[in-house]
Amino acid sequence: MAILLFLACLMGAAGVALMAASAHGAPGTGLDSAGSLLLFHAAAVIASVAILAQGLVWRPLGVAAAIGFVLGTTLFAADVAMRAYAGHRLFPMAAPAGGIVLIVSWLTLGVSALIGGTR
Repeated sequence: MAILLFLACLMGAAGVALMAASAHGAPGTGLDSAGSLLLFHAAAVIASVAILAQGLVWRPLGVAAAIGFVLGTTLFAADVAMRAYAGHRLFPMAAPAGGIVLIVSWLTLGVSALIGGTR
C-alpha cells in the first residue's frame, strides 16, 4: 500500500505542476484538465488505500481499482502533456485508453464495495 500512497503523492505533485504550467506557460493546451484529473485521482488512490486498510472492500478488486486509477490517470495526463510540450501524442488513443481504464476502475471499486471486505 505504501507504493500506492507514494504514487498518489507523485500524482498530486504532478497535478499541481500541470495546473501551474497551464496558468502561466501553456494556457489552452489542456494541461489544466490533465492537472485536475491527476489531483482528483490522487485523492481517489489515497481514499482507496484507506478503505482497503479498513477492510470495507474486497481487497483484490480494491487494489486493482487503485492501480487502475494510477495507470489510467498517467496515460491521460502524459498524453495531454506530450501534446502540449512535444507536439505529438504519447501513442495513438493514449488519453481515451486512460479514460476507459479510469471508468473501469471506478466500476471495479464499486463492485468491490458490494462484495464487501473482511471485517
